[in-house]
Amino acid sequence: MSPKDLRYTEQHEWVRVEGNAATVGITDHAQQALGDITFVELPDTGQQVEAGGEVCAIESAKAASSIYAPAAGKVAEANSALEDDPSTVNTDPYGDGWVYKLELSDPSQLETLMDAEAYDAFLEKDQGGS
Repeated sequence: MSPKDLRYTEQHEWVRVEGNAATVGITDHAQQALGDITFVELPDTGQQVEAGGEVCAIESAKAASSIYAPAAGKVAEANSALEDDPSTVNTDPYGDGWVYKLELSDPSQLETLMDAEAYDAFLEKDQGGS
């Protein structure tokens, strides 16, 4: 699936929706801003999350950052491969670098997320572009 087929948050998470499930990761922009990812604090399977709430954290040599929930739900799975190789977020942010999967309580909450075109415009505005 192409980054063009995903939905995006203003906190730089991407979301791939499949029915009542959502796969969440951080965008290419976010991983570039963080630099070399050194650690991903994964959420607990079964953890209940609220839309916009902090789910887990990611750390790099430069900074630490929270990863938020795009919608309310329950963590169905965490990408345990990131425990051994957190740099996968840098090398494949939209593929093997996904962070967690969410069982959505209300998929309609995702309707407010940006599509790829809107996210690109958001980045341009955020960076002072025209």
